[in-house]
Amino acid sequence: MGVNRLPLPPIVAVGPTSKTEVLITVYERGGGMETDQREVELVGDAAVHRFARAALLAALLGAVAPVAIPLPFSPAPITLQVLFVFLAGLVLGPVWSAFSMVLYLIAGAVGVPVFAGFNAGLGVLFGQSGGYLWSYPFAAALIGLFVHRGTDVRDPANVSLPVVVTALVAATTLIYGMGSAYMSLILELNAWEAVTAGALPFIPGEIVKIAAAIAIVRSGRLSPTRVR
Repeated sequence: MGVNRLPLPPIVAVGPTSKTEVLITVYERGGGMETDQREVELVGDAAVHRFARAALLAALLGAVAPVAIPLPFSPAPITLQVLFVFLAGLVLGPVWSAFSMVLYLIAGAVGVPVFAGFNAGLGVLFGQSGGYLWSYPFAAALIGLFVHRGTDVRDPANVSLPVVVTALVAATTLIYGMGSAYMSLILELNAWEAVTAGALPFIPGEIVKIAAAIAIVRSGRLSPTRVR
């Protein structure tokens, strides 16, 4: 049975070149091309997978929009949305979690009712509680940087508990710091009034959300590799 021979590409030889060296060169070139193609396919699959997960977290964040408990002494209601900001940062890492939050903000800005109380529009983003919403991409990215130590995503279930807690507390501080600061600007409040109305009443609820986020990722129900 005959053997099909591939035509050899032109090779410029600086010195004497044996037939063995030519065959090795052709083999390495062919193998390199196959390896590059496989790598491109893997990178493409990973990007699609991460985009889908980012979109899923953005959708979950919007899905809890109806859960909003108004407070008589604060323009910001109690919601579940910060929980999904936590989960995005823990699961997606700094880049894709921030992207997920930006998707969420864009959806709300163009009219999809994904903001607290089933609201939408630019008026909410630039309203009294807009600072909280603008903080979401930054808070999620901050969690991702703390937990994943860079852009490479690892399983948060394997990260030490003090690191995860520190990341979530730092993100909470950022969210309520930006929210209170923006509120003080819009409503012309002093610093203490803004913190009293925009941060302190929410601390007990945030402690519960931190515990819930840690329990979810530790259970393995939500991880960088699967959602069950």
